[in-house]
Amino acid sequence: MSQAATGVAPALAWRSPWLAAWALMLAATLGLWLGKDLWPWVVKYPRGWVVPLKGWIGDFMKWLINDFDLGLFTFKEFTRGIAWVLEWPQWLAKGLLAKGFKIPTGEDAFWLTPTLSWLGLVVVLSLLAYRIKDRTLALLIGFCFLYLAVFGQWDSAMITLSSIMVAVPLGVAGGLALGIQGYRSPRFERAITPVLDLMQTVPVFAYLVPILFLFGFGPVAAMIATMIYATPPMVRVTLLALKTVPEEIKEFGRMAGCSRRQMTWKVLVPAARPTLMVGVNQVIMLSLNMVIIASMIGAGGLGHDVLASLRRLAIGEGLEAGIAITLLAIALDRLSQAFAVTSPAGRHGQEGKGFVARHPYLIFALAVLLGATLLGLVVPGLRDYPEAGQVTTGPFWNDLVRWININFFDQFEAVKTFLLLNLMIPFKRFLLQMPWTAVVAIVALAGLQLGGWRLALLTACLVAFIALTGNWEKAMITVYLCGISVVFASLIGTPIGIWAARNDRVHKVVQVAIDTIQTLPSFVYLMPVVMLFRVGDFSAMIAVIAYAIPPSVRYTDHGIRKIPPALIEAARTSGCTRRQVLWKVQLPLALPEIMLGVNQTIMFALSMLVITALVGTRDLGQEVYIALTKADTGRGIVAGVCVAFIAITADRLIGAWARRRKQQLGLE
Repeated sequence: MSQAATGVAPALAWRSPWLAAWALMLAATLGLWLGKDLWPWVVKYPRGWVVPLKGWIGDFMKWLINDFDLGLFTFKEFTRGIAWVLEWPQWLAKGLLAKGFKIPTGEDAFWLTPTLSWLGLVVVLSLLAYRIKDRTLALLIGFCFLYLAVFGQWDSAMITLSSIMVAVPLGVAGGLALGIQGYRSPRFERAITPVLDLMQTVPVFAYLVPILFLFGFGPVAAMIATMIYATPPMVRVTLLALKTVPEEIKEFGRMAGCSRRQMTWKVLVPAARPTLMVGVNQVIMLSLNMVIIASMIGAGGLGHDVLASLRRLAIGEGLEAGIAITLLAIALDRLSQAFAVTSPAGRHGQEGKGFVARHPYLIFALAVLLGATLLGLVVPGLRDYPEAGQVTTGPFWNDLVRWININFFDQFEAVKTFLLLNLMIPFKRFLLQMPWTAVVAIVALAGLQLGGWRLALLTACLVAFIALTGNWEKAMITVYLCGISVVFASLIGTPIGIWAARNDRVHKVVQVAIDTIQTLPSFVYLMPVVMLFRVGDFSAMIAVIAYAIPPSVRYTDHGIRKIPPALIEAARTSGCTRRQVLWKVQLPLALPEIMLGVNQTIMFALSMLVITALVGTRDLGQEVYIALTKADTGRGIVAGVCVAFIAITADRLIGAWARRRKQQLGLE
């Protein structure tokens, strides 16, 4: 028997039991649906079986705030004390950058110090960029901060930056400490892993309500919410960085007689510094991504400007504020990346020099900043950018959207109606009519095939939790909106990723585009969509597609580019055309990576769906948003956990499939 025949037979033997299992599952699902009148409970989860978890959580939070006494003080006083402590560094940062420091004297106030000069800050940050890297980075940083001044966003940007200056160091420190503890204790790592999964998948709106209960309304509560949202990536990056430190470096530390503390801070952390800076970068990016949501509980700044523009449908003002957040994110991102690759070697050999000789750039920067600030007392234009020099593009964008609405309303309405009637509504009805028991069984069977009984049990329990808590119908609407959006985002993003992978010039342009899209705040997408398509599921779908495309593009590009060149060359020498190389070699080998991109697209879509509750969806996102408006802690947490469980289920199934496929292809 030939080798090909012997290779096919085991594959067919392995697949046939699963084909039979899926055929039986399909038949059982159809039977359950046909017998819905005989066994209504197998199709629609009975309301009497719902576990009142949201009520229990709400009652617990009320008891915690109103009745729980720690002896010397109540729990509410304890959390308010934490908020009071955190308020001081934020007050200091905001005073330096945005408000100044003042002493109240009756009806007036005596200004102790002015705010730092806008021109001085631009010059100093540009000098910092030049010192860390080169002239190109200095020009980029200068441009980003000049935009804030010229377009009238400086004051709001400084309020946002003052919050970031406090939240990022605290988030980095907390994430680093947890990551180090997880590295030292595998048991602790196993314990925090599911917590990190929940923190990264539960919608931010879900834990805004308990934060309001615990810490009150205001900038400090917003900063704490930002830290909770931004810390998990730092924990994961710390674990990864410490585990990948070469064994030779660890052995060197042991031979030098380092204690456990010395091994951590003198050997492991310095060796892992470049990777740890990736975590710092992620904390910065997520903190800036949080500024709009944090403005709902009193953060102020650019996030408040975007949110206020969305409520008034002032697309021009909202877009300018959104671009300001994007440029601020780009500037901080490039600075942190440049600092990550900067060698600390320049500090050696300067021990005998004086402070001024060792830090000339620092002395010069402080002199420029102090001089510009003091001159600002005499020349107001140096302290605050003159209003006469400010420009705005708001009216242009408002007029553009109005012109599009007037001239292309019928075309947009036709596309919207066609997709709603022929795709979205039928798919929505199909999911809502699926028996909940069949969905749980299907997910369990998929988990069993891809990862064994443990994955099957995990995914089945996660899906069953949604039914047990009475959120099944809203969860199916979430799955319908997320599923359709992910399909369209993948259909658009995958070809772009293929094009970028096969053309270096396109690759550079696409990377800049998707970097910009990923830093643009999610709320900004809603304004033009609502003005063009009004509220509803279709508008939500368009906004989610626009927000979720980047992972599909990035992972497709990366997956094709990481294929070993020897395989491509072998295909070409065997006579394959460029198209055959793509379809027969590159796409099959890159498929696991592309599917991981689909997985990330799902995560992005689910996070955006909670935001789209503002445009009239009826899914779990709306449940979370209603809980926030009504201060219903239990309702918000349970709905948020349901969203997280959908995300975790998709992540585990796709991740298991990708690992198995890589093993079959010999990539692992």
